Amino acid sequence: MNISVIILAAGQGTRMKSELPKVLHPISGRPMIHYAIETAQRISDDVTVVLFHQAERIEKEITREFEGIRFKLQDHANYPGTGGAVMDIATRHDRVLVLNGDMPLVTAEALEPILQKDGDIVMSVFDLPDPSGYGRVVVENGEVQAIVEEKDCTPELKRIETVNAGVYLFKKEVLDRYLPLLDNDNAQAEYYLTDIVKMAREEGRHIIPVWVEEAAFKGVNSRYDLAHAEEMMQERIRERWMRAGVTMHLPSTIFIDSRATFHGDCTLDNGVTILGASVVTASHIKSHTVVEEADIKNSSVGPMARIRPGSVVIDSQIGNFVEVKKSKLTGVKAGHLSYLGDAEIEEGSNIGAGTITCNYDGRKKYKTKIGRNVFVGSDTQLVAPVTIEDNVMIAAGTTVTKDVKEGSLAISRTPQKIVERFFHRFFGTGGENG
Repeated sequence: MNISVIILAAGQGTRMKSELPKVLHPISGRPMIHYAIETAQRISDDVTVVLFHQAERIEKEITREFEGIRFKLQDHANYPGTGGAVMDIATRHDRVLVLNGDMPLVTAEALEPILQKDGDIVMSVFDLPDPSGYGRVVVENGEVQAIVEEKDCTPELKRIETVNAGVYLFKKEVLDRYLPLLDNDNAQAEYYLTDIVKMAREEGRHIIPVWVEEAAFKGVNSRYDLAHAEEMMQERIRERWMRAGVTMHLPSTIFIDSRATFHGDCTLDNGVTILGASVVTASHIKSHTVVEEADIKNSSVGPMARIRPGSVVIDSQIGNFVEVKKSKLTGVKAGHLSYLGDAEIEEGSNIGAGTITCNYDGRKKYKTKIGRNVFVGSDTQLVAPVTIEDNVMIAAGTTVTKDVKEGSLAISRTPQKIVERFFHRFFGTGGENG
């Protein structure tokens, strides 16, 4: 498409009250600016991101995921404001779309009505029943006549419900003509893109308004806005996967990272959290289970289990209060109350309640290997590094510190001792024959 895109991401975002740059605040697992860039790359091969506040940090985060992005450092000292941000950018194409880096909900589909219009300037607008705080957009005969800041509105203008949604499509020659004419003669001493609209209108240019859905063009300026945007993003993500065949029970209680993927016949129960680039295939994730950067296939997990990063669970049954960390489980049953970290467990093995892989000695982490058809009794500690070969039984209450050969029984228990009548002597109750 014959369009260049400029994404504005230079602002400090003081209303976020955070050391983290505003555009790096995450929404559904990704920095919010990633969504704007992803949308931009769907419609253009020429994307420029304008930076200033913590520019290096933001650029590093963007280049970790995206290629082909150009960066422009705004001359904020001399040319602050939205108009200053787009100065001196050599775009490749004849039309230039200006997006905002704090607008994570905008999509290529939502932008399509803007891109289809042919005007010197095309600008997004929407109607608000209560437009307080917004500049009003005066539209007559199908074209924008003026953008008036609320403080400058007459009582009549304040009754206008049409407001600026903040996305513009300029002809390149319009920017080339009017950007050098901008001044900062205003209360904020900044250079504004809206002044280009004013100058273009005064010279009879065609400025076309396009009414858009507020939800898609919502900006994030505070932690409240961030939470609201994430709610809307989650609705999109859940709808997408339900339409793709994922069953969700009480979907409003389920959180799904934007990077997660599902394949086959999957079911998510209420309260489930799927984080990172997890992959869930033909599996049932039960209530209040957390899956984080893990691969789950043909398995049931939970309720109230935790599958941590680096784990692969295949053809297995993982029950309640089981934590799996950086382990590969294939054809395993771990019913309840276990920690399996840095382990490899093969088909047919059963992990009893209270089993722990003791993988960390305070300095290093070590691996536990469990073969096929191993029965691990309850309350077992497996002190890594250790290898349990196939067809082994480990008695309940055992602490395993040495490798166990195929076909063996491992048992380590202190001999049971019974002291008769100890209870009565200890508490002085006397008891029978006391």
